[in-house]
Parts: sequence; C-alpha cells; structure tokens
Amino acid sequence: MPFPIAELSARYAQAVDRRDRDALAALFAPDVTFTLPPALTGGDASTITGAREVADAVVGAVSHLIATRHVVHQQVVDGLTGELYCTAHHLYRREDSVRDNRIALRYADRYVAFGDGWVFASRSLTVDFSEDVPVRVP
Repeated sequence: MPFPIAELSARYAQAVDRRDRDALAALFAPDVTFTLPPALTGGDASTITGAREVADAVVGAVSHLIATRHVVHQQVVDGLTGELYCTAHHLYRREDSVRDNRIALRYADRYVAFGDGWVFASRSLTVDFSEDVPVRVP
C-alpha cells in the first residue's frame, strides 16, 4: 500500500511497536540505509543496508522488551529530505518493577518515490538524551 511522505514516520512507529517486520520492511526502499549512532551501538556508528535487513534489525533490537511506544512529534519535510523528532519509550523489567528507558531521538530522512507512494531511502538516527525511570503498568 503506498503512503504519503507525511505518513511514513507514524507508520514506522506503529510497525516497530507492533513488532511487524513486514509492515516495517514495506516502508523502505530495497537498498535503504539505516544509520545508528554510537549512543545506541556502544561503539562506532553502524549502517544497515536493505529493507528486510533493517526491519529485522529494528524489530530484533526491541523484541526483548515488554513493550515500546514511539511517539512522533514534529516533522519537517523539505523536498525529498526530512527531520523528525520522536520520543521512544522502552519498557523492561528490573527485579520486581517495570522501568521505561525513554530516548529523545531525531531522524534525518531521505525519501524516494516507490510504486504509487513514498518510502524511506535512508534514515540516520541521533540520540539527543535519555532517561530511565520507574513506571506503573496497569
């Protein structure tokens, strides 16, 4: 299903939160590049190439968590590039409690026409800051 550029980031967040590899892969160009920063890799920046490879890596990175919630904030699109702000919530268990590792993210995106809509040609992620707090889950 083709999507307008303005919808790609919300669809991305939804697919990650649902752990839906197929929906996620459908948002990327076949030769997409996805760059992760040192703050997430624990070393140098790392780039993943290929729609299925990116989808597998992203879902694999969150699959051990209780849940995630990616909240898309503002998005600025300038032609075929864009910048998106996002708060990523990562719920996990520690001893007898649940904690939220919240990460303030920015994505630098490039888009490309694909079929009747748009997909990500590249995404480069930046971590602005993070916090780890206890939360109550009903």
